[in-house]
Parts: sequence; structure tokens; C-alpha cells
Amino acid sequence: MARKTFSEKLHAVKDLPRIQYIGVDNKLAKRFGQGHMLIAAPVEYDEVMKLVPEGRLIMADKIREYLAKKHNADYTCPLTAGLFINLAAHAAEERRKAGDNNITPYWRTLKTGGELNEKYPGGIEQHKLLLEKEGHEIVCRGKRYFVKDFEKFLITL
Repeated sequence: MARKTFSEKLHAVKDLPRIQYIGVDNKLAKRFGQGHMLIAAPVEYDEVMKLVPEGRLIMADKIREYLAKKHNADYTCPLTAGLFINLAAHAAEERRKAGDNNITPYWRTLKTGGELNEKYPGGIEQHKLLLEKEGHEIVCRGKRYFVKDFEKFLITL
């Protein structure tokens, strides 16, 4: 059986979105908090990432907050969010390699604090290059890379 493409995985809807109550006795409550946790569909992250115009930025935690509010949940699962944001990025690169130039601008989605995402296609180097093409300055702090003054470029959802 052939492997699914990233695009197929992005659009594979199982039982998502789903809201799960995490009670005080649940081991996840210690890690993420008690309440109604959203596990959004991968394509929902992709749709929000597509809203970010050239030269502007968004942080992954703001996408999570937006989706939690949209679905009336207390918070969004940070683990699946990271996986699905990376899935959207890889699906975009897959489409670019197939000749599609109208792809999700995943490089405009940053980690908390304006940090670049080493798990994006091409790693930090490609993420850095794509952001610099849009006029952003990248700074290195230790082994991590950040967009300088990223707050000035953030969009509001």
C-alpha cells in the first residue's frame, strides 16, 4: 500500500474536530490544565495559516487560542497543534514541488516568542531564508533563531 502524501494527511478527517473534557484526575490536567480541550482538524490550522499576508506573522499559540475560541473550548491541545502545523508546512512544500505556487505560507507561523521552527521543511535555514525574503531580520540567540521585533508584524485574528 502506498504511503499517504502530506496533502492527503492534511485533509484526512477522522473524528476531528473533537472536544475532550480533561478532569482534575486526568494525567493531562497536570501538563495542560483542566477543562475542555480541543483537538482541531489539521486542515483548520492550514486555513488559519493561509490568512497571514506577506510581511506579517502569527505565533502558533495565537492560532491555538483562535481555534479554541471558535469551538468554545478552554484550550487547544498543544501536541496535536504542533504536529498539524508541521503537517501543513510539509503539505505546502509538497505542493510547491509539484508546481503549485499558491501554497500555505507556513514560514509566517512562528513558535512562541518569535522563534523559528526547526521542524519545517528545510529546517532553520529554509525558514530563515523565506522570512528574510519578506523583509524580516533574523537574530541568533544561543542555538535558537528568532525574528527581530516580531511583535511589530503580528496579525490579530
